[in-house]
Amino acid sequence: MEVEELHRLVLESLDDDQAVEVISIPLAGKSNIADHMVIASGRSTRQVASMAMKLADKVKERVGRTPRIEGLPAADWVLIDAEDVIVHLFRPEVRSFYNLERMWAFGDEAERPAQRAGA
Repeated sequence: MEVEELHRLVLESLDDDQAVEVISIPLAGKSNIADHMVIASGRSTRQVASMAMKLADKVKERVGRTPRIEGLPAADWVLIDAEDVIVHLFRPEVRSFYNLERMWAFGDEAERPAQRAGA
């Protein structure tokens, strides 16, 4: 699966699970950790955990590799490392505290809301 297909899979999964405020930050050429970073919120720890597990299952099923997951027990901030795409899922209060969007904006590129699949 190509990077853009994986990115699309991530966005579609989050959209299906009604993630809130989905932001996609392109990292290609700016960082060697991944090509895309996706940041999204869930309304509760239960929703954050559910979105993370469903996304990990879809990546494993379609891509054939098991992504690394951190933070699932507390589900305040869950990191899913699918290699080419890094996903951060937050409860809203935790997201605003860490403000990753600002940290990764690189100054010259404004934050961009993620495009819905097929948009």
